[in-house]
Amino acid sequence: MDPALLNVGREALLLALVVSAPPLAAALLVGAAVGVLQAATQVQEPAVGVVPRLVAVLGALAVAGPWIGAQVLRFAARCLELSARVAP
Repeated sequence: MDPALLNVGREALLLALVVSAPPLAAALLVGAAVGVLQAATQVQEPAVGVVPRLVAVLGALAVAGPWIGAQVLRFAARCLELSARVAP
């Protein structure tokens, strides 16, 4: 197997981890804060936990969207460049 293809696969996995980090971190932080508030107030309504996390994830995607798009676009350009060099 071509080492360049292995490198692209490794890069794709790392890119997936890096790109998913902002929304996951936002959901984690807001979920922990809401969990503490729910435990303190003893309000165990499921919607109270879901709605703030959804808003936080959408906000994180709105803020990090251009950066995520640029990272994916740069990776796609490298893949297309590599496919031109590796073509049979």
